[in-house]
Amino acid sequence: MKPQTAFQQISDAMNAAIIGQESVVERLLIAFLADGHVLMEGLPGVAKTRSIKTLGRLVDSEFRRVQFTPDLLPSDVTGSEIYR
Repeated sequence: MKPQTAFQQISDAMNAAIIGQESVVERLLIAFLADGHVLMEGLPGVAKTRSIKTLGRLVDSEFRRVQFTPDLLPSDVTGSEIYR
């Protein structure tokens, strides 16, 4: 299968699962292909988690999510802790 065909199939499947978010789907796929990270911001209910879960399922990948709060520390993301 050509990479363009695979990209189009994933894009079509994501757009079917997340209605009206074509630009978000395109940017997620670009970040995925570029081996990048994505910080998704938005109001509740705009399919942020659903879009990432859908992409993870389509590419048979593990899904992880970090809920950002005002008291979030770097060790909360990396998992390392420093004891003094």
